[in-house]
Amino acid sequence: MAFDESTEVSPVADLLLRSAARFPERKALVLPGRAVRYAELREEAVAVARGLVALGVAEGSHVGILANNSVELVAAIFGVALANCVAVPLHARHKSRELGYIIADADIAAILTTAADTSVVDFRASLAAALPSLAERAAPARLSEAPLLRHAVVLAGEAAPGFMARAAFDAAAHSVDPAEIDARRRRARLCDPAILIYTSGTTANPKGCLLSHEAMTRGPVERAGRRFRSHAHDVTWGGGPLFHIGSLSPFLGVIGTAGTYCTDVVFEPGRALELIERERASAAWPWFPAILQPMLDHPGFAPERLASLRKMLLIGPEALVHRVQTLLPDCEVMQACGMTETAGIFALSGAGDAPEQRATNQGKAVPGVETRIIALDGSGDAAPGEIGEILVRGYNVMTGYYRAPDKTAEALDADRWLHTGDLYAMAADGTLTFHGRAKDMLKVGGENVAAIEIESYLCSHPSVKLAEVVGRPDPRLDEVPVAFVELRPGHSVAAEELIAFCTGRIASYKVPRAVVFMTADDWPMSATKVDKRGLRARL
Repeated sequence: MAFDESTEVSPVADLLLRSAARFPERKALVLPGRAVRYAELREEAVAVARGLVALGVAEGSHVGILANNSVELVAAIFGVALANCVAVPLHARHKSRELGYIIADADIAAILTTAADTSVVDFRASLAAALPSLAERAAPARLSEAPLLRHAVVLAGEAAPGFMARAAFDAAAHSVDPAEIDARRRRARLCDPAILIYTSGTTANPKGCLLSHEAMTRGPVERAGRRFRSHAHDVTWGGGPLFHIGSLSPFLGVIGTAGTYCTDVVFEPGRALELIERERASAAWPWFPAILQPMLDHPGFAPERLASLRKMLLIGPEALVHRVQTLLPDCEVMQACGMTETAGIFALSGAGDAPEQRATNQGKAVPGVETRIIALDGSGDAAPGEIGEILVRGYNVMTGYYRAPDKTAEALDADRWLHTGDLYAMAADGTLTFHGRAKDMLKVGGENVAAIEIESYLCSHPSVKLAEVVGRPDPRLDEVPVAFVELRPGHSVAAEELIAFCTGRIASYKVPRAVVFMTADDWPMSATKVDKRGLRARL
């Protein structure tokens, strides 16, 4: 029997230390205006860890990180890990109510934030609105809104009332022997929680997913070193925010394989094209159409600007995948299945998959992970090709939802299968095809309709850039499909034309009853995807 290469697993902090020891002068992180080398990033992370220890943050404590993509954000992630604490990435788009809820629910002991650039958002103001007593108290007194929170540190930029300035943080850090940091780092266990990341779902409040060191490092590093590798030194571009699992997971893989990760403070398609071209990126992680589509439609786009790309991960409709495959014939386009509760990817296109397969399915379960499809009627496992709910089990699955035993029991059964709420069909050979979220399954006059099926067909229209379908309550049919559509620049089409485009080509009960036109700025967004709850609210 032949065996693949052995599995290697490291705690999060060790990824940086190992790569910094091997390639201290190699660029670890590149932003349009700044690059940081591995040795520098290690020093920054150790400084953060020493500062946390100086402030009395105990091992295992939860440390919130609120920042856009930046050196400070990355140093904070690894600094928290070096201090043997749990990082809680906070969503940069969250407003005061959401931030306040998560800070209290997550039992956060300290917050690390930035104020170097407040042109997009002022995180100090966001936190002050979420925690009104922050500016009034004398640190480290208790806050009425978050009793465990003792410190809020500004790692870059000017502090505000209630916040600790970077100079004071660094001064405190000097009192801590680096040997204490190394001792803490060595006490981390692979089964210990490394990340507590909150995900929005169908519940009223976000749920905190506890993800172990093994979950956060094993798969990402293995894939970066094997499946995604095209050069001895890969340069990977990521367009999403690092507080999102879809970006944080591959970022850790890049660091764990001593690669270079390129990103921006916030995504802007023109700047993204410039960065990929300048750094000659070999891999790209646009993930979703909301990131890739604006790049392809940008006036400055030309295929030769992305000629260095050899790997791309894209989850999108068939028409978009085919377009990318045509524009970039030397780049392997892969699809995947993933979610926060599985620390990112749990299934991926195979190296031998034909282009048509990559455009229409999401590959097979990755090594070490199992998947099942259960029938929607509760009768057991679904038949090959039958749409049902996908269940996932493996090292990458969350430990549970923090402080939510009931929700954990709903999601994780006695055999540790994660009930995802995602709809898939599995072919006899294990190939998976995504059919949307269970909550995206419309019930039209007794017929089950997957929203993604209508969306994919609408996206095949030459004028349609993006389509999202939700159900509108209907007194006769229970609900009917309504399409929210963004058109390509320079294109014009009437709602009646799009409805006619569907009529006779998809089943009559799947044809949208109405079309709502959107602009790029109209979409209610989560970190990287359209928030369908926001669309339903408009109906």
